Order: sequence, then structure tokens, then C-alpha cells
Amino acid sequence: MSDRPAWVDDALAVTPVARLATVGGDGVVHLVPFCFAVVGERLVSAVDHKPKRHTRLQRLADVAATARASVLVDHYEDDWTRLWWIRVSGAAAAEPAGSALDEEARAALVAKYDQYRTQAPAGPVWWVALDAVQWWRP
Repeated sequence: MSDRPAWVDDALAVTPVARLATVGGDGVVHLVPFCFAVVGERLVSAVDHKPKRHTRLQRLADVAATARASVLVDHYEDDWTRLWWIRVSGAAAAEPAGSALDEEARAALVAKYDQYRTQAPAGPVWWVALDAVQWWRP
């Protein structure tokens, strides 16, 4: 059981988009928005059918090179008393196809996103462990 406040886990469960930060083997930082779900103590995602320049995604190459990633989940509105952010840093990896986590991740993504109900993500599943979770809200 984590020592995170309930609002953190609730926000991770329902927030639709986060920003993924990875570092390549060359030390260059890459930042990209992504869809995710929570499975156990991991944020999971999968390569989906949204248009991409190519299928060799930089995030997967970076995770393979460093086995680490950071994620920022946040909420902004003009009422600054309602701002918050959550930062996750941890181990990261692509998941072998057909593993229990691969199947659980795809099911969690389909359950969270209406768009995946008609076309589930078919590409590789990858994850970031909730090794270090920091948060802030007023």
C-alpha cells in the first residue's frame, strides 16, 4: 500500500493525458503527451492507431536505452486554488506481447478511453513504475 493521498490515485485513474519525459542514449531529452492507465503500481500505455510519423517511436528507443522515464500529470484552470500536479519517476520498459501485464494494460486502456473501445491499441505495451511519486496542490 502506498502512502500517497487518495486524491493522487484518483487523479491518475481519471486524467486523460500526461506528458512523458525520456532521455535517449545520446542524453537528449524527449517530451511527448500520451494516454495512460494505471495497473497496480505502474502507468501503462500502448502504441495505438493515432497517426504517427513512423512506428519506431522515440519513447520506446529511449526506454530500451535507459530503462527510466518520468511522467507529469497536471491540471490547470484559471481558478488557481484548483491547480495540481503529480510527477512520477521510475523504471520503464516495453512489456513482452502476450504477458499478463500486456493483457491487463490493454484492458485498462480500453476501459478508460472510449476511442479504444472500437479499435484497441495493437502496438507494443510499455510502462513506467510508480517508484517515486511527488505531488502538489494548494
